Amino acid sequence: MEVALLGNPNTGKTSLFNHLTGSYEYVGNWSGVTIEKKIGVFKNKKANLVDLPGAYSLNPLSADEAVVTEYLLQAEFEKIVNIVDASQLRRNLLLTLQLIEYEKPVVIGLNMMDVAKSYGKKIKIEKLSSMLGCPVVAISARRGKGCTELADAATETAHTNTSILKVDYGRVIEQYIFEMSSLVNSKTNLSARWLTLQLIDGNASVIKHLHLLAGKRKVDDFLNRIEADANKMGKEAAQLVFEARRNVVEFILSSAEIVEEPNKETLTNKIDRIVINKYLGLPIFMLLMYFMFMLTFDWFGSRLSDLVDGFITGFFTEIINTALAALNVAPFIQTLVIDGIIAGVGGVLVFVPQIFILFFFLSFLEDSGYMSRVALVVDKLMEKSGLNGKAVIPMIIGFGCNVPGVMAARTIETKRERLLTIILLPFMSCSARFPVYALFIGAFFAENGAIIVFSIYLLSVLLVLIMAKLLSATILKGEKSLFIIELPPYRMPSIKVLWKSTWDKGKGFLKKAGTFIFAGSVVIWLLTYLGPAGMNVDMNDSYLASIGQLISPLLKPLGFGTWQAGASLLTGFLAKEAVVSAMNIIYAVPNVHSLQHLMSEVYTPLASYSFMVFILLYIPCLATLATIYKETASKKWSAFSVVYSLMLAYGISFIIYQVGRLFGLT
Repeated sequence: MEVALLGNPNTGKTSLFNHLTGSYEYVGNWSGVTIEKKIGVFKNKKANLVDLPGAYSLNPLSADEAVVTEYLLQAEFEKIVNIVDASQLRRNLLLTLQLIEYEKPVVIGLNMMDVAKSYGKKIKIEKLSSMLGCPVVAISARRGKGCTELADAATETAHTNTSILKVDYGRVIEQYIFEMSSLVNSKTNLSARWLTLQLIDGNASVIKHLHLLAGKRKVDDFLNRIEADANKMGKEAAQLVFEARRNVVEFILSSAEIVEEPNKETLTNKIDRIVINKYLGLPIFMLLMYFMFMLTFDWFGSRLSDLVDGFITGFFTEIINTALAALNVAPFIQTLVIDGIIAGVGGVLVFVPQIFILFFFLSFLEDSGYMSRVALVVDKLMEKSGLNGKAVIPMIIGFGCNVPGVMAARTIETKRERLLTIILLPFMSCSARFPVYALFIGAFFAENGAIIVFSIYLLSVLLVLIMAKLLSATILKGEKSLFIIELPPYRMPSIKVLWKSTWDKGKGFLKKAGTFIFAGSVVIWLLTYLGPAGMNVDMNDSYLASIGQLISPLLKPLGFGTWQAGASLLTGFLAKEAVVSAMNIIYAVPNVHSLQHLMSEVYTPLASYSFMVFILLYIPCLATLATIYKETASKKWSAFSVVYSLMLAYGISFIIYQVGRLFGLT
């Protein structure tokens, strides 16, 4: 048995999925956080639950919403669970009516009853169930209340009747619904009523499907006749459909919803008067980001990283050394394990505490409902640069990892703005660059690390805005879309959800350390061990040194023209963390503190800042580049993202270093 989970964005749908299946998926507070359908298994039930992207309507506006219609057109499933925000019934029930018209059994999960109550609303659940003609279960998706009852209703096989509710669309529309039935009933199991109404709504996926079923000419003629008859009534056909649905929703609300008192000002409204204020909103966001960097570098993160460094380079390395000696392992293997794998992978794992603190703070802002306010606060700034306000959401996700950030751009409606966001997103400073920053900050900027990192993140945002303005005025001209975003009520995140969210982001970093970084460390060490003269050569005579020397002259104007820097940067194409792994292996130091001390002799503060900026901007990592190609389906744009980012990285680092020298900085 397969059950589809559908609902408006921001109704708690993914939280419900987690409670029903025991799985954890990324939870955020903005439209379209569930990028693709995700499949889980009901706890203690022999049934699958498919979590589909949030959608306000079955007529898709963005790429992620199109997943819903394609699923309804092609998938085989038995029931629909529709999660509904009890505080926003007027809007949510418009989607519910479209799902009922699909003519599969529907079960309603009525979420956020506490929020509805805070607005002075009381819902007659039995009355609502009776009028919709389907089961309605009150739930709290965040706390798991009512989820067992909802799961029972969703997987119950004894009662599979569809809803008896039928919206009367008037003589003209109903006549064409009947005509469509005779046209397609013998060719599909899908409801002719639903297909007709989606056709009138302008659902591109349904139109394409009907073209295949009945022929393009017949379908286009059918739609033209509907529009002609609707125009005789002084309206468009889609308007007639919407008004009929709206009237039914209003009738349901008047019967099933009680407003006990006038809407009172909620805590959310009071907080929003400050955090989305046109003068205070942006400074508050910047202060929060600065606070996050202080936590990460100055207050807790660096101390925790020191403890991990001591464990890896001390106790853990001693145990491995002892074990290898006891096993009488060949010296070559011992050196590979200690100086290659442990030095390379361990050099990255040292910074895990700082990365987890960063992810925890971002998760708190997301789950509290604040991040959607950030999109609203920066909308005007984004709009002036040619971006949609929704672009800020993928970009904030990009602070964690550029790959899901690129994928999250599917929530942007227009192709031009979506492509623009994808091309610019690799400039967002992901967690993979974090170990590089931490390494150089420990070496040169220990007392003001938060300010340095804040300046790098600020530079990334400024460059995104500048390049967006430039690209949208030249090669990516086009019409701008309207920015609409829903602001959820503020909530205090639960520790369990925060931990799961932090772990979900952090485990990707750990997984990369166990795969890309592990493999990269072995390859890097072998390239330092081997050379034209044979094995176990001097580091400066190794193959890695030869490779680094090819590009080091190009890097000299940027302040770091050594073969070690050149070789390290090449590894960053696999994963940006690999830059630190490469440096650990190349310089052959016992721990991160020793490496930082060595960095202070090889680099200058100005050169180190230039290096960090280069790391921020130069070519996307392999995984991000593959995702860009997948999302754009274009070799041209994928190649463009590599070439222009490399040119920009070189130009900005050149300016920073050379101008800094002119002003006497070192």
